[in-house]
Amino acid sequence: MRHAKTHRKFNRRSDHRRAMLANLAASLIKHEQIVTTLPKAKDLRPVVEKLVTLGKRGGLHARRQAIATLQDAKLVEKIFTTLAERYKERRGGYTRVLKAGFRHGDAAAMAVIELVDRDPDAKGLDSGPVETPAETEEAAAA
Repeated sequence: MRHAKTHRKFNRRSDHRRAMLANLAASLIKHEQIVTTLPKAKDLRPVVEKLVTLGKRGGLHARRQAIATLQDAKLVEKIFTTLAERYKERRGGYTRVLKAGFRHGDAAAMAVIELVDRDPDAKGLDSGPVETPAETEEAAAA
């Protein structure tokens, strides 16, 4: 019997599962909206909610706890400034999970998880190297 076993295992070891959720949380905080499978989105929600609560609490200890989870000081700074200010009056429920159909390849249930009152300009921001028109012309000439 699986009484009181609340979280999914995702067929991964515990360290891999923790790293996966930390990476998903980092992506969600950076872009404020991501698409993933429905079970992962549902298990990601409490991780992100606790990080935003740490940001609202403030202080050095809370900041170190957030850095221990995310491993990225830049994202922790966003939590403690931007998100903490945005959600200072809200008493929880910082994320929203919306069902988004099924994936074509394996019919996995997909979902969009986003921060409530998100900034639409943050979506896709700093996703990686951006090709400039000069680089395109150089590649075409070569």
